[in-house]
Amino acid sequence: MNKQQVLVKRPMGMPDEETWKLVEAEIPELNDGEVLIQNHYISLDPAMRGWMNDAPSYIPPVAIDDVMRAGSIGKVIKSNNHPKYKVGDVLTGWGGVQQYNVTDGEGYYPVDTNLAPMPMYIGTLGMPGMTAYFGILEVGKIKEGDVVLVSGAAGAVGSIVGQIAKIKGCTVIGIAGGKEKCDYLVNDLGFDGAIDYKNENIKAGIKQHCPKGIDVYFDNVGGDILNAALGKLKMHARIVICGAISQYNNTTPVKGPSNYLNLLVKRATMQGMVVMDYAQDYRTAAQQMGMWMMEGKLKSKEDIYDGIENFHETFGRLFSGDKKGKLILKVIEE
Repeated sequence: MNKQQVLVKRPMGMPDEETWKLVEAEIPELNDGEVLIQNHYISLDPAMRGWMNDAPSYIPPVAIDDVMRAGSIGKVIKSNNHPKYKVGDVLTGWGGVQQYNVTDGEGYYPVDTNLAPMPMYIGTLGMPGMTAYFGILEVGKIKEGDVVLVSGAAGAVGSIVGQIAKIKGCTVIGIAGGKEKCDYLVNDLGFDGAIDYKNENIKAGIKQHCPKGIDVYFDNVGGDILNAALGKLKMHARIVICGAISQYNNTTPVKGPSNYLNLLVKRATMQGMVVMDYAQDYRTAAQQMGMWMMEGKLKSKEDIYDGIENFHETFGRLFSGDKKGKLILKVIEE
């Protein structure tokens, strides 16, 4: 039997325990050209909150009574004449929050667990890493000497963004919640400074750490922090809109930036980015990131919790901030 978390209602505000239902379903027989994957790890990402809303977006919403959409990684345990994949292959793709999934392989990618462990392929070498890589390099267009400000800096994407910016010779300031996370950014990841949004005034912190202004702001949170960053831009600054986690569970309209006219004054740009637009270049990016990791320039942090039964509790850590790095749910023992 296959344990699955299915979406049973569209949440208003923060999803509660009744948003999903844990069910057991029979594993279907394989059609010709299909494989059965035993999922080992599920990726938990802030974007999942948006996928629950019945609203236009870059990807269709999860349908009611469907398995909750999520990235995954697992091992092929059965194949029915699949042309590419055989038993024992490790694949990553959109397996959903479930223990097993049947697929024809479209949208799945093989990975080598001799080079890196499974969790890393849905973290630094997966979607979060790709988001950071293309977001800061292609959209942010960083160059040596830039002052880069990153919100959600201790998270899966923000922590990698900051490290890539350091590799490229930038001054990097991170915004995170709590002294422990801020210390982690500076002492472990090599950021030049950190602002504790829970215990510091954001505007004062940006002014202190970026006295001459910001060249690139990489935004993962939106809201008041985005507005504060807009007020301290340099000429021709670039703002990368990757996410707005502070707004995802709003029951009132999304809070927009009142400082947007500074984009005009500073001739700055603000651009949204979705990692799927860069899919054709994932392999190149992963190779570069893997090289940086081998050279000791890039650190990977996975925060792993056990049990598909604990999906709701673990998912909540995305919004409580009770995690560091990439949040992952382990659903089956390796």
